[in-house]
Amino acid sequence: MDNISGFNLHVDPGPGGLLRSLEFGINPSNLDGVFISHCHTDHYNDAEILIEAMTKGMTKKRGNIIGSKSVMEGVDQWGPSISNYHKSNSKTYILEENKEIDLEKFSLTGTKTIHGDPFGVGFQLKTENITISYTSDTRYFEELKDYHKGADVLIGSILRPGTKGLKGHMCSKNFKDLILEIKPKLAIMTHFGFKMLKSNPIKEAQEIKKETGVKTIAATDGMVIDVDYKNPSKSYISKMKRRTIPGRFSNDIFKLY
Repeated sequence: MDNISGFNLHVDPGPGGLLRSLEFGINPSNLDGVFISHCHTDHYNDAEILIEAMTKGMTKKRGNIIGSKSVMEGVDQWGPSISNYHKSNSKTYILEENKEIDLEKFSLTGTKTIHGDPFGVGFQLKTENITISYTSDTRYFEELKDYHKGADVLIGSILRPGTKGLKGHMCSKNFKDLILEIKPKLAIMTHFGFKMLKSNPIKEAQEIKKETGVKTIAATDGMVIDVDYKNPSKSYISKMKRRTIPGRFSNDIFKLY
């Protein structure tokens, strides 16, 4: 998430997070924070690399690292995913369900997930102008709507299409139901599995928009969503200029103004 009231936050930097940032012209040394929701490799793999970029190769005291208790400290067989060395030059925060942290530019409140890592969290981010919710990986459950209530922008990890759910993850139908309950002004789908990619996530998003009346976007590599704070439903998609960088991995980038 780029330029949240002047704050640049990388969310769940999985494999290729660094290369994708460079490929699409994002300078990782301009990061102000890294958020890691839980102890699965596809969410934390490049976190330490990006922390090194944020701290200028661990030579500067700067930046913020936010993660679940399992990510930051380790609990039982879960984590830690960030070494003490990499935590040593930044402010660190443990985000838990219903816990709020103040990052000056905005606040983050932890939201409950039901997933493989029992300590995983999503978040609801609030500025003076907009509220953005991120579900992270979670199955759909009845109280999920309560954690993300009031979101202007709802970002969901939607692994599979239609009603083809998988343990610990949401499918398109789950996201449609959540949108109908929360009624955000903009919904964004990300974190697609092979079945979703084969089905075509853009068509899934179009169907959700048709059934809910809420503008729904399926994220793609290199996508920039310019979010209109005054009217998120008028947000638009632009493409970043791709540079020649070896490697082809997945990383979604959102730009806010």
